[in-house]
Formats: sequence, C-alpha cells, structure tokens
Amino acid sequence: MMFDKILVANRGEVALRVMRAARELGVKTVAVYSTEDADTYPVQYSDEAVCIGPAQANKSYLVIPNIIAAAKNTGAQAIHPGYGFLAENADFARACVDNDLVFIGPNADCIERMGDKSAARETMKTCGVPTVPGSDGCIDTVEEARAFAESVGYPVLIKATAGGGGKGMREVHDPAELEAQYLAARSEAGAAFGNDGVYLEKLVLRPRHVEIQVLADDHGNHIALCERDCSVQRRHQKLIEEAPSPALTEELRRAMGVAAIKAVRAVDYRNAGTIEFLLDESGHFYFMEMNTRVQVEHPVSEQITGVDIIKEQLRIAAGEPMSCASRAPFVPFGHAMEFRINAEDPEHGFRPCPGTITRFEPPAGPGVRVESYVRTGSRISPYYDSMVAKLIVYGQDREEVLARGRRALDEFVIEGIATTLPFHRRVLDNQVFREGKACTDFIETQMGDLL
Repeated sequence: MMFDKILVANRGEVALRVMRAARELGVKTVAVYSTEDADTYPVQYSDEAVCIGPAQANKSYLVIPNIIAAAKNTGAQAIHPGYGFLAENADFARACVDNDLVFIGPNADCIERMGDKSAARETMKTCGVPTVPGSDGCIDTVEEARAFAESVGYPVLIKATAGGGGKGMREVHDPAELEAQYLAARSEAGAAFGNDGVYLEKLVLRPRHVEIQVLADDHGNHIALCERDCSVQRRHQKLIEEAPSPALTEELRRAMGVAAIKAVRAVDYRNAGTIEFLLDESGHFYFMEMNTRVQVEHPVSEQITGVDIIKEQLRIAAGEPMSCASRAPFVPFGHAMEFRINAEDPEHGFRPCPGTITRFEPPAGPGVRVESYVRTGSRISPYYDSMVAKLIVYGQDREEVLARGRRALDEFVIEGIATTLPFHRRVLDNQVFREGKACTDFIETQMGDLL
C-alpha cells in the first residue's frame, strides 16, 4: 500500500523533484533543512519542514540521528534520500529499518556490496558481465601496484574502492609516476571516504561513458530503461547527458541491457539504480560501477521512455509492482539531452560562484523541461553542490534536440552569478559533439582553454 507521508532527506532540486512526484501520488512530504536553507522553495513546498542543524552538511544533512528523529516525530513512514549526502550510505539505510522506516532504495547489504567497487567488479565477473582487466581486490603496496601495471601494460587507472565523483582516481601513463600517483590516490580516498583502499585497472583509452537505468521490484520485475551517454565530463563529473547514446547500435543496446539485468539479478537488487559501462572504440563494453540510487540525469531516461522514475521508486518501496513493467522491453522513442547548469565560471577554470541570483528566467516552449529549486532572489550557498538547474530538451531525433537545446540555452537568463550556460553553448557549436563522437576526453581535447 502506498505511503501516507514520506520524509525527503535532501535539499535543492532533487528534494523538490521527489516532493512533486509524491504529491501526484497523494503522498504528503516532510522536508528537512539546515539553517542555511530555511527560505528555500523545497522547504516552502513541502507539507511539513524540520530544521536539522546549521549550514555545514556534516552538522545537518549528514547527521543520521537528526533525520531519523525528524521522520519519527512527524509520522513519516519512509525516507527518500535523493542523491548525494546519505543516498548511498548503508548505515543510514540500516538506521531507517531499525526505526521502522522504509528506506526508498536498495537494502543496506546491497549498498555495501556495490559501494565497494573492487568487490562489485568481482561480483560482475562471476555473473558474466564484462569487466576491465583489473587487480584482484585492493592493492596494498606500491610494489603490488607496480607488478600489476607491468603485467597488463601502461596506462593504468588507480581507483578508490569506496570512491565516487572522481575522488581517489588517478591515471598513470608513465612508470615513473606510479608511486606518487598511488600514494596521492590513497591519501585523497582516505580523506574523502574514510577508506583509503584502492585497486588498479587497465586504462581504456578514449572511451565513452554509457550507463543503463534499471528498476527492480519485489514482484519479479527487472527492467532496463535504455541507456544514457554521459561522456561529456570534467574531472569525472558529468556535465551533459543524452539518451539514447549516438554510439550504440540496436545490437549493442540489447547486449548492454542484458548485461545490466544480469548485474541486477546477481545482487538481488531492488528499486532504481544505474549500471555504468565504459565503451571502447571497437564497440566492446566493460562494467565500471553501479550507482545504488537515482541519478542526476534520470530525466533524460524519463523523456525517451515515458516512465516517471521517482514515482516508480515510491511504488517499489511501498511493496507495489512497478507500473511500467508490462511495457518492457523498452525501445527509446525520440531523443533527450540534459545540460547541468552550475554556479561555476567556465572562463576561470570552472571556479565556484556562489551568490544571489538577481534574475532567473528559464526557457519554455515545446520539448523543454527545467528542473530547479531557485527563483529570482534565491541564494546559491557556498556550503553545497553548485547546481542551479538542469535543462532537459526532448525532440523526435538528435538533430531536433541540438537545435532545441541551442534555442533553450539562448533563452535561459541567469544574472547575479556566473554559470555554465556559456560553456554549454560552446559545446553545441562544436563539430565533434554535433556529430555524436564525444568521448570522455572531450573537454581536454576540444576545450583545453577552459582547463
């Protein structure tokens, strides 16, 4: 049975996105907020709101007891973690269950199992999902790292086993750099995740980053909502996503979908998740990691499949079958692209640019969707992620989306702070991107002046 009330343990755009989906299902929402976010729109939009601490995330949005107490005191039956903060924290998922609250996501054991990237790779190898040649578990010494690199050949990639967002990740092209990069990766991983474990992989040169959106419920339904291409990124942070990928054939799409479902079944996964792959220049794909949460770029999958992923998360967590299962297998219809509009100055190395927005006029018209929590007068805080808005454009094919995206970006007005709007306009003028040939080194090779 669907919940009566849920708590949203997040802020900003994703909090508002979850609340809107809940309202359409007749579910009341509770917002939690820091003192910094007291006047933000998601707090005003929710049915109830509870302050959980000061501006610093480690004193508010990351304090599990405060969030649990807010849920219990308001009578919420479940908690949606959004993305970021505690979304992939197994201790948080367990705390919800221990306090008779439903965690809207996979169970804690699954989060733990797939959150350890080294263990996740071994699980994928066992169930027959292709993986990049890599070390058997963590590499504990420089000598082990050197031996592995020599066995597979340079270049290699050092990756934090508990990592994400590019932290604790280092490319090594020269044996002379290995020791310094290995120690730096461990140090950064320890500082970011409290776990300095790293493993090594053979580095796939000029890959594309292609991921499969999956959903699974307690009624035996496991579905793939086609793929997203997330190759345009800076320092492993995605900036533009599109669906379907211009690099995939129908045969390759089916093969990646089958591999993603294998992965889901191998770990008995429930709720929404994403299986991320690297696609090399010869059309071979390799498992990279699994994200055990909804992703920032989920709207492009919604646009090409007609599925509301957040609503399906709520249905699955409530024990209901997902409403879209009868439509599987999914074939993409149309094309969609998402542009992340961040409060960053691309002309100065993407320097963060917090401040007050003095004018906010989002684009509109056919095929245009804007996900944002800000309005004119909103303040972009230096304490949190710099995202201001997500611009999603949809059309019958990629050509229409490119034209519509340029039109929408030109219409989008944000004043008072620097944003990445000019960067996205430049990308759409780039011939490599327009031809659908962007790899993960796109910014380095095509826009080196911005680095």
